[in-house]
Amino acid sequence: MFDFTSSKLLLLGIVALLVIGPKDLPALLRTLGKYMGVIRKHANEFRAQFEEAMRETELQTLKKEVESIGKDAEATIRSVEHSVQSDLDAARSSVDSAMDDPAKKFTADANFTPEAEALPAASSGGASGTTAPLNGAAHADGQAATETPGETTRAAEKSGA
Repeated sequence: MFDFTSSKLLLLGIVALLVIGPKDLPALLRTLGKYMGVIRKHANEFRAQFEEAMRETELQTLKKEVESIGKDAEATIRSVEHSVQSDLDAARSSVDSAMDDPAKKFTADANFTPEAEALPAASSGGASGTTAPLNGAAHADGQAATETPGETTRAAEKSGA
């Protein structure tokens, strides 16, 4: 703002010494220094308040952004949860309908996707007409299981396993 060089300051000091006099010059410089300190103090306070206001504004902006991201994430999670729940309900109803229909059994193709096949008639041979477990498990002696999953569970509970 002001371009003070050392030669200009020296010239200003000589003029002040001649105008004010050597006796009052130290008191004037002390008073001038005190006022300069007060001005610097006010300038620093103003700068600090301005920077604090800027930080608060920035924090409010960041808070709004975080809340927006949170709301978006919550909406996404809710939509995924709804989608998973509907898929789960569809799978549950499919399994329930398959379990209710004893005339069907499930086999797996090469990709392990279930395919429904009709069972032979219940009177075909000597078995009691029950279905094999869905997982295709066999007994320990190598024979295929002839109990339904509910009967297998009850039998395991009775044997204490």
